Amino acid sequence: QVQLIESGGGLVQAGGSLRLSCTASGRTFSNSAMGWFRQAPGKEREFVAVTSWSGATAYYADSVKGRFTISGDNAKNTVYLQMNNLKLEDTAVYYCAGGPGGVFTSIRTRQSRSNYNYWGQGTQVTVSS
Repeated sequence: QVQLIESGGGLVQAGGSLRLSCTASGRTFSNSAMGWFRQAPGKEREFVAVTSWSGATAYYADSVKGRFTISGDNAKNTVYLQMNNLKLEDTAVYYCAGGPGGVFTSIRTRQSRSNYNYWGQGTQVTVSS
């Protein structure tokens, strides 16, 4: 069993930066997928980014490409989401998610919530004007 614990959320002004962390306890595999999703009030949970513990691959939603960077530290069992140039529309609860390597098969599989087996409790990110 894998447990995921997020941290690093908070309040930031538009244009600012935050770094989210997700620490996994339990057994992890180098080809596993570790991703971030987010859910804004009244909206569905949406894909943000995903990487593997090996760091060999990383994918992003178009809305965050060029502003967010996902990375992993296998030794610490921790995945990070560096968020720069934050916008009002980035306000959401951010969730860490873990899944099997098959997540990377296609755009559809890596962006689908149902392909991820493990979820964190979420951390709030609020961007103000």
